[in-house]
Amino acid sequence: MKKILMICEAFGGGVFTYVSQLCNDMCGEFDVYLAYSVRSQTPKDYKKFLDKRVHLIEVKNFGKSLLNIVNDVKAIKELRAIDKEINPDVIHLHSSIAGGIGRLAFSVKNKPVLYTPHGYAHILMGSGMKSHVYKFAEKLLGNRAITLTCCESEDEEAKKFSKKTAYIETGVNLKDLSAALDGIEPVKNDKFTVFSLGRICVQKQPQVFNKIAELVPEARFLWIGDGELRDQLTAPNIEITGWKPRHEALAMAKGADAFVLCSLGEAIAMSLIENMYIKKLCLVSNTMGNKSVIKDGVNGYVCNKAEEYAERIKSAMQSFPDELPKAAYNDVMEIYNTDVMKSKFVSYYNTLSKG
Repeated sequence: MKKILMICEAFGGGVFTYVSQLCNDMCGEFDVYLAYSVRSQTPKDYKKFLDKRVHLIEVKNFGKSLLNIVNDVKAIKELRAIDKEINPDVIHLHSSIAGGIGRLAFSVKNKPVLYTPHGYAHILMGSGMKSHVYKFAEKLLGNRAITLTCCESEDEEAKKFSKKTAYIETGVNLKDLSAALDGIEPVKNDKFTVFSLGRICVQKQPQVFNKIAELVPEARFLWIGDGELRDQLTAPNIEITGWKPRHEALAMAKGADAFVLCSLGEAIAMSLIENMYIKKLCLVSNTMGNKSVIKDGVNGYVCNKAEEYAERIKSAMQSFPDELPKAAYNDVMEIYNTDVMKSKFVSYYNTLSKG
């Protein structure tokens, strides 16, 4: 079997879900190796999420401080040693730090090297010096790998840095999601309920969500999650639930009417795909990732400012556009699921390994 070496420093959150699913899906077709580091966000029982056929290699020099030259050099040497021992047919780097160190460690001239950003850091973190550093790194390293993104609009961003790009859409595991939803009763609401989900941080633009709530005082707004910017959610009709077990969060989602994702950018947000499957009315920002999945007026709404979200929500409160959530659900069944994703990856990896 051909060998695939996955390298992931950011082994937590959505990247963990994506990489572990991809490793498991590829086990039947390839000999899969995963070089990783444990983060605070990494599940304590992470090995239970991975197929036993996946060969695990902990990278000891990952997880150190960013731009520490000594540690970066050590990590490069460690990755090169792993490559020499395994001799993979394809190397696949996941997220910014592994992508940066990995592109310095390997040459695409020797064997296929892929880099998946999982959402470009310089977009997701907003403006600032750190953002400029990440963007400069992308410009510097862009052509040292094939950039494989998660959707068309992220691919458009990739083309600014790399001459060789491609994309394969992210998908949810329909079997697991269906099982998780089975038997969950929706939380009933007296008012039209709009919600968002996840960490209250810069990327998710809570100030925009707050403005929408202020513009639609007659609706109930819910943020399922928590985070460092929770103090920006001040509208009296917003409730912050804090972090909830998955079954409770799904029950709240099932009982709500509309899902809002007003982020600075995404690769493809798993929360968006899941709520499309649950047949929620989805309203998203006109940014990388979101605009590839949601087509305005076809399977949801794409909005540029708080006033547009508010207008769409008020309209839905008067006459709910049932055809949009149905179209979004069909897109998940046809495109944004791991069965389709698996098929595309098997074909792509095989093509690369044949040169």
